[in-house]
Amino acid sequence: MAGSTKVYELRIYQAASGKMESLVARFRDHTDKLFAKHGIKSVAYWTALDEPAKSSTFFYILEHPSREAAAANWKAFQDDPEWKAVKAKSEENGKLVDKVDSTYLTLTDFSKRLD
Repeated sequence: MAGSTKVYELRIYQAASGKMESLVARFRDHTDKLFAKHGIKSVAYWTALDEPAKSSTFFYILEHPSREAAAANWKAFQDDPEWKAVKAKSEENGKLVDKVDSTYLTLTDFSKRLD
């Protein structure tokens, strides 16, 4: 792993009250495809098995070639007219997310490679 600039991004979304199903549907139906369009690689998406997280918390990990690529790809994604339209339509009855936590990670030297 020495010299690798690859980073992983752990994102944790706190869904607005009653919006978890809509948030997951937006990722399933739109966001994942738009991520790929902008060079953002999805590693996996998770929901919790137990309450209270089950009905309110959405987890996922992305892979980026570097922190710089992550910043550029996120900007392109957020500026994409298709994303803006999807987001606006999905939030016609209120926002889907109350809070987003993002943490950039690097694999340890003893970790199994993910690709």
